[in-house]
Amino acid sequence: MSDRAEQPLAGIRLLDLSSLGMGPIATQTLGDLGADVIKLEPPSGDVFRHVVPQRSPGMSHAFIQFNRNKRSLAIDLKTELGREAQRRLVKTADVVVITIRPEAARGLGLDYESVRALNPAVIYCAAYGYSENGPYAGRPAMDDIIQSMCGLAHLQREVSGASQLVATVVADKAVGLTIVYAILAAIIHRMKTGRGQFIEVPMFETMVAFTMAEHVAGRTFDPPLGPAGYKRVINKARRPFQTKDGWLCVVPYTTPQWLRFLRLIGRPDLAEQPEMADPVYRSQRFEELYGLIDEALPSRTTAEWMEKLLREDILFGTVNSPDDLLTDPHLEAMNMFPQVDHPTEGRIRLLGFPVTFSETPCQLRRLPPNLGEHDAELLTELGFTQDEIGQLSRHAAATAEMEAV
Repeated sequence: MSDRAEQPLAGIRLLDLSSLGMGPIATQTLGDLGADVIKLEPPSGDVFRHVVPQRSPGMSHAFIQFNRNKRSLAIDLKTELGREAQRRLVKTADVVVITIRPEAARGLGLDYESVRALNPAVIYCAAYGYSENGPYAGRPAMDDIIQSMCGLAHLQREVSGASQLVATVVADKAVGLTIVYAILAAIIHRMKTGRGQFIEVPMFETMVAFTMAEHVAGRTFDPPLGPAGYKRVINKARRPFQTKDGWLCVVPYTTPQWLRFLRLIGRPDLAEQPEMADPVYRSQRFEELYGLIDEALPSRTTAEWMEKLLREDILFGTVNSPDDLLTDPHLEAMNMFPQVDHPTEGRIRLLGFPVTFSETPCQLRRLPPNLGEHDAELLTELGFTQDEIGQLSRHAAATAEMEAV
């Protein structure tokens, strides 16, 4: 939808064999960078098409937010023509992203060896729950399961007293972005060598690396210098604090910030203690220090605190709801929630691009597609006749109808 300068991944064709959140957010990001993303869907469509709310069947809020800059091809891979379309797509793809388990991929002829036999230079990225090289290989997984497995739910219990999942699909999104950087690295490697490769991005291992970077803590050392778990982060007092009329997150972090904050709340006696200038000393007293913030903030309104903290250059943030973010003045200035007209969904709000490129900005080239919206276009590109295209479309429609019953 934009005719700016050519994007960095222009000319790269990506075959997207993923559904739900993890794979689609990765392939959407690569599409934002210019890749031609072909989303191959079963006749019933990506499962995310069917959650609520949705204005029309198959175009849910979740599907819309994870699938811009893609073309949709809906075919039944159980038919001979469907398998032929799959083979032709594989031959034309620079990158294949697949999120089904390896056993199922082999059954469809979509495992790495089968794909590489058709396209030796392909970059093949397989993302699923657990590496095939470990004892958990083949187990089913999803965001909730991986949040529990990787330590996040337990860490929430350390703070709140109850094992809880983070209220966003953080595993899907963190692993999705890992898929992005892995594929970009493989594209650079192929530019240098001409060779494709197999990439495995397992959710469990990726999220353990994501979660444990700070939480290995004392177990970093052998013998240990303490337990696992970064104390500042699992401190029960690490939370937004109540002001006179609302809530505010306040985090003095550096030594000068802490000393200025102590004077700001009328505790110059603490600011003048030599040990308060020692970050090691402070790191052993996070609960006590956060208690000082908790005691001080009810004395002023949120607006009054924001003015003083901004003047003193002390870290703070308002406590925003999702609805608040939609009208946040900074995000409005950055066009973070652009509204566009969709041919079937009417006026919709999408997410903007958080990263700025001076030469090759991200572009909204394609709106989230209806199921099979690009069937005729893509099948024609692949060399199918009009009769064959009609046959594939009729079979897909009949299969979708049977699956819906």
